[in-house]
Amino acid sequence: MKTTIAIILLFLSQICFAQMDDKFYQPSTELKIIEGLNYTDFKIPVDTETITGIFIKPKTTAKATILFFHGSGGNVSSYMFMTKPLVEAGYQVLMVDFRGYGKSTGIPTHQNIAKDGQKFLDYSLNLEEVKNKPVILYGASMGSEVATHLAKNNSMKITALVLDGCISSFNDVAIIFAPQYESYINAIAFPYAAKEDIKTVTIPKLFIHSDGDKTIPISQGKVVFDNAQNPKTFLKYDGDHLEAFTKDKDAVLKAIAELIKK
Repeated sequence: MKTTIAIILLFLSQICFAQMDDKFYQPSTELKIIEGLNYTDFKIPVDTETITGIFIKPKTTAKATILFFHGSGGNVSSYMFMTKPLVEAGYQVLMVDFRGYGKSTGIPTHQNIAKDGQKFLDYSLNLEEVKNKPVILYGASMGSEVATHLAKNNSMKITALVLDGCISSFNDVAIIFAPQYESYINAIAFPYAAKEDIKTVTIPKLFIHSDGDKTIPISQGKVVFDNAQNPKTFLKYDGDHLEAFTKDKDAVLKAIAELIKK
């Protein structure tokens, strides 16, 4: 009996101190064909790994730069339905694949994805095409955690932040999918959380979420929004997770354009 109890206690302690990185990320190395867009590939060394991505340019002079952080699944090629409308509207977009995604090497974890994001931001800001233009961080779904964390740490370098279908924290999203382990999940010390990082972000912010989101409830987006300082805007649409560009593209583009006017 004592041995059994010891094993259970050891298991519970591992749950409490682990960050369960492998439960949050579902990277794909299968790249879809990208059609009808002018883009170039890039590579950035990080630690002993290499992260990769694409730089998509509009047909006209870019009005601003958008650094796009995708969700937990797929890779850059999976999110063209979100970035193509941005490019067609005159924005230049850089998309990054963190470790393990697309052509990037390594294994994704909460900590190294944050490091990858900083490397990607620094790389992008040093490009001649990006200098002297507004820079918008765009976080989609799980990418909202990284985007908010970067906005907190680099507020003087960027112009605005967009959070689309955002999660409030790793703990909160984990509880959605495993509510029976809520007490154990809440005991885990994840390294950062959007609902906390957003509190000190003073640049203009746009929140995009659907009442009908079946993946990340709108309540999570509202938690982050409520914790945010002004200026901030909440854009609701009718649809499912990350369907804003499909359901109400004009409203999204108008709201993003307003960010760089402020």
